[in-house]
Amino acid sequence: MESGQNRSLVLQFYKAFDDRSIESALELLAPDFVAHLAGMPDPLDKKGFEQFGMTFYSAFGRGQHQFDQVIVDADKVVTWGTFSAVHLGEFQGLPPTGKPIKLAVMHIDRVENGKIVEHWGQGDAFGLMQQLGIVFLPGLTLVQPLVKSFMAKLFQRSPSL
Repeated sequence: MESGQNRSLVLQFYKAFDDRSIESALELLAPDFVAHLAGMPDPLDKKGFEQFGMTFYSAFGRGQHQFDQVIVDADKVVTWGTFSAVHLGEFQGLPPTGKPIKLAVMHIDRVENGKIVEHWGQGDAFGLMQQLGIVFLPGLTLVQPLVKSFMAKLFQRSPSL
């Protein structure tokens, strides 16, 4: 398949997702499709990717990918830019907030025989959680060094007696 056709196929996939045409998007994936997602310990097969996508799809309405760059190298298409949406459904136990979100995304999709066979995806999960109002607190193993560092700086600035 030609580079231009690979580019068109991948952009068609993201447009179908944005247009909420999930079946059309899934038709562009090969039966032996594999997804490698940042933060996921194991790759997802087509069914697992569909379940992951539906969770996100259900939680965030009016989603739109805006790609700043699309680079094609033979069978791989790299897209990076932003994904914007509104939090309208439950997401990881968090009830809908109605808040708009915008996160940086980067994808690499590999195309073979007119289908997407492999996907690597990276999204700004930390930024997403912050936009939804979820505050991260340091774990106990981090608290002690933070307190020590703070105390050391505090005493370094204190005038000598």
